[in-house]
Amino acid sequence: MLITAILFIVFGIFIKYGKMYFLIAGYNTMSKEEKEKYDIERIATVFRNVMFVMAFMIISGALIGDLTKNENLVNYSFCIAMATGIPYLLLKSNSKKYKK
Repeated sequence: MLITAILFIVFGIFIKYGKMYFLIAGYNTMSKEEKEKYDIERIATVFRNVMFVMAFMIISGALIGDLTKNENLVNYSFCIAMATGIPYLLLKSNSKKYKK
């Protein structure tokens, strides 16, 4: 699970600061005209923030699980991070707020 959290942090950095927008599903298949309709910098910021929060939730669950000797807490934190982060990311990044 911690590897997943680290990957979220790395991908968040790559998308936002490395400008690797091809990691955003659907963006790389858009035509140049369609890409110009979106504020990709702001969308990348949303991706970075959500990925960081999801990683924080997973790491926090792992640390608290170790402290309390509750191995299930890691799984719960992972599931909660996925169940909240992915829908939020999809809804937020596809909103009209990020269209020019």
